[in-house]
Amino acid sequence: MGGGGRQVQLRIGGHTYRVVTSASDDELARLTAMVEEKLAVVAPNTRAANPQALLLAALALAHDLQEERSRNADRLARAKSAFGRVLQRVDAALATEGGEPEGTDGEGTR
Repeated sequence: MGGGGRQVQLRIGGHTYRVVTSASDDELARLTAMVEEKLAVVAPNTRAANPQALLLAALALAHDLQEERSRNADRLARAKSAFGRVLQRVDAALATEGGEPEGTDGEGTR
């Protein structure tokens, strides 16, 4: 969500908030649902979330984001490593093909 845009009202934790956003209605609905879901976890028996519950939900979502970023970084590192090993194999195969294949007389016959 960027700056500028239209003014909308969001209902989160039993409270209505007026915000300015460029996000689509679908995106706002999805994000609001995520916050509501996290609020239900951190403050399960609360009709109207207090600022502390909203803060806990924000911290829990930030923690989830940090964990996902860490998992993605680990996956990226493994993928780069695997790709590097594949490139080494390709380079080795090309180097072998670049010279005279074993068992030939230079004319491609055995």
